[in-house]
Amino acid sequence: MSKPILWIVIPCYNEEQVLPITAPLFLKKINDLAAAGLVSEKSRVLFVNDGSRDATWSLIQKFAAEDEHFIGISQSRNRGHQNAVLAGLMEALHSGSCDITISIDCDGQDDINAMDEMVRKYLAGAEVVYGVRSRRDTDTFFKRFTAEGFYHVMNALGADIVFNHADYRLISTRVLESFADYREVNIFLRGMVPLVGYPSDTVYYERHERLAGESHYPLRKMLALAFDGITSLSNKPIRLITGAGIVVSLISFIGVLWAIVQAVRGSVVAGWASTICIVCFMGGVQLVCLGVIGEYVGKIYMETKARPRYIISERTWAPYERKYHG
Repeated sequence: MSKPILWIVIPCYNEEQVLPITAPLFLKKINDLAAAGLVSEKSRVLFVNDGSRDATWSLIQKFAAEDEHFIGISQSRNRGHQNAVLAGLMEALHSGSCDITISIDCDGQDDINAMDEMVRKYLAGAEVVYGVRSRRDTDTFFKRFTAEGFYHVMNALGADIVFNHADYRLISTRVLESFADYREVNIFLRGMVPLVGYPSDTVYYERHERLAGESHYPLRKMLALAFDGITSLSNKPIRLITGAGIVVSLISFIGVLWAIVQAVRGSVVAGWASTICIVCFMGGVQLVCLGVIGEYVGKIYMETKARPRYIISERTWAPYERKYHG
């Protein structure tokens, strides 16, 4: 079996502080893997500039000019982490010179040494290898509780998602060819990749502190990603709403019967507080239900538009003449 050509796909958004630190680490890892005979010397480090507003793209161009192992693409504007990763994966697929990809964030938190085991598992027959956090001791109680709770909720809703796995994974081009047929606009990669199938395996690693700069995933974005994941992969919330509506309707019907009986008996007592509580409760339930349904309707609206999920405006290399966008 010939040595596979590896592309490390790294999404970047305003990472001018951390890139000078982590870029040499990724280059060293590529060279070490090649020296160990695990990957080809033609392997590359692909940076995906996600519409950064700082000097990130200038740094990527500088790295590409200094070493042929570095290549970069830049999106026409910021489209989000998931779309940036997808752009990198599709760039690797359509390049025609890649056998496997490993997607990883550029902040240095994910252990790059886990790549060795990922490649070995690929050589042993796995087409997808998931990087899974072995523990969350460094997280705060709130972050650990909410993150693990998210995975439990996703699995309870029927989504086939790997527990404690983010977007650190190896994917073969054979899988990417099948994954390219998934054309939805609302993407949640950690839930979509398992849907493709193919033999898979896991590698456990410890997550470190960010080497430099600030996290671009505050609580607001994490909650948005979680809700996108739920509504993109499962329709069970709609079914839960239907069930809740039936239960509330039954309770309301029983309440109406009780009110009629009490009125006939002449024991009705005026109760402003109880009436307000019931009205507020029903109004709250209806608004929540409408909000969840609206999320699904909104996603249908975006899917029918079929807009590009990313547009590559610049490259540090020219693999083909026509500009590809997906």
